[in-house]
Amino acid sequence: MSSDLVSNISVLTAWIESRMAYKALPGVAIGIIYDQEMIWSKGFGYADIENKKPVTPQTLFRIASITKLFTSTALLQLRDAGKLQLDDPVVKHLPWFSVQQKPDSPPILLKHLITHTSGLPRESAHPYWDTAEFPSYEEIEKTLPNQEQVLRTETRWKYSNLAVSLAGDVVATASGMPYEDYIEKNIFQPLGMNDTFIRTLPQDHPLFAVGYGRRMPDGTRSLRPFGDCKGITPAANIATNLNDLAKFAMLQFGKGPAGGKQILSGHTLDEMHTVHWLDKDWEFGWGWGFQVMRKKGKTFVGHGGSLMGFRTNLLINPEDKIAIIVLTNADDGEPAAIAEKAFEWVAPSLIKDFGPKPEKKEADLSWQKLVGRYRSPWGDMQILIYQNELVAIDPSQEDPLLSITKLVPVSDNRFMMDVKDGFGSPGEKVVFDFDQQGKVARVVSGESYTFPIENW
Repeated sequence: MSSDLVSNISVLTAWIESRMAYKALPGVAIGIIYDQEMIWSKGFGYADIENKKPVTPQTLFRIASITKLFTSTALLQLRDAGKLQLDDPVVKHLPWFSVQQKPDSPPILLKHLITHTSGLPRESAHPYWDTAEFPSYEEIEKTLPNQEQVLRTETRWKYSNLAVSLAGDVVATASGMPYEDYIEKNIFQPLGMNDTFIRTLPQDHPLFAVGYGRRMPDGTRSLRPFGDCKGITPAANIATNLNDLAKFAMLQFGKGPAGGKQILSGHTLDEMHTVHWLDKDWEFGWGWGFQVMRKKGKTFVGHGGSLMGFRTNLLINPEDKIAIIVLTNADDGEPAAIAEKAFEWVAPSLIKDFGPKPEKKEADLSWQKLVGRYRSPWGDMQILIYQNELVAIDPSQEDPLLSITKLVPVSDNRFMMDVKDGFGSPGEKVVFDFDQQGKVARVVSGESYTFPIENW
């Protein structure tokens, strides 16, 4: 690590320690990942206050709603295997599915379950957040027909543990095996997540953190009840540690076809990170299971979690290949705030240390014969060498650099357009045709022609 990276991690460490001291938080585990490597991880405070058991990267936490990302991953695996389509009605895979829908509401499809746009109630018809006694899959099925759809399908975003629990039922029916078996066999095992549990851990597991309630005015914290999520398992039941959850985070940076540890293709992962529901205020969106956010010009995906005694956060920047994991064992833990500070303070120096180094480019001397002024009925174009790259600009624009088109070499006279603006035809080919004297006679872009001119 560079001194810059070390110093920024020191700032983050000091800040976390101060927050924990003044808020009397029991324990925090944080991991910072770049691409396929855990760059730094650390435990703070106690997994068990009474027995002074420290938090370590091996400490097991319940990750709560981050479980939903595993359920969505399973659905996409089954979609890619041809076992289902995300546009399938839920009832196609769960014939017993019945709810009192709003009048004129469209059918609830599988994609609505994992984008939280089904309009279903937030919870199944059982008071498990008060009692810590969760319903079985059968009990959810039995009580569902008496529940009412709260909003019409796909009218607005509305978080629903019930919806994702039903998505877990679909995983079971489409795969032909119990949901928990499917997740263990097709996600945990290939990723090497050997210390991750989807069936509730025994409370006396030596690595398991104790879950604490929020700090009360007198400074005390209660022990929170430990309940098996049962039928709500697909929405909340996974327990894991930093080292194992990092393997799932690293998956998100994978490219290429599915196979081995690459349990989803790079294309499908990109699809999961893409907005499929944009909130009407444009503040955030939802991909296939992932929340999608824009912060300071960058796109982040991830999910948080909250379950009796535990609060967690997984925040990922796919473009920079950085992920932050924060696990806490208190109802008033601050995982999202810690993750955001880690990105703010540590990520820039992490990119400098581990990110791709800028390629030193040299202009090809043969490009000089392409430089010049060109015109078509649609406008003027000037081709020039800019920062050692061959580019095309429209010099009549107020700021030609805002719509600059890079011409990436393919062969001697063939180039590919690289431009941020989709109207600029990124990926299209540009071909230079020459006359008998070796001068450019025309530029062919798609089915359009642009011709050289001497003067404007």
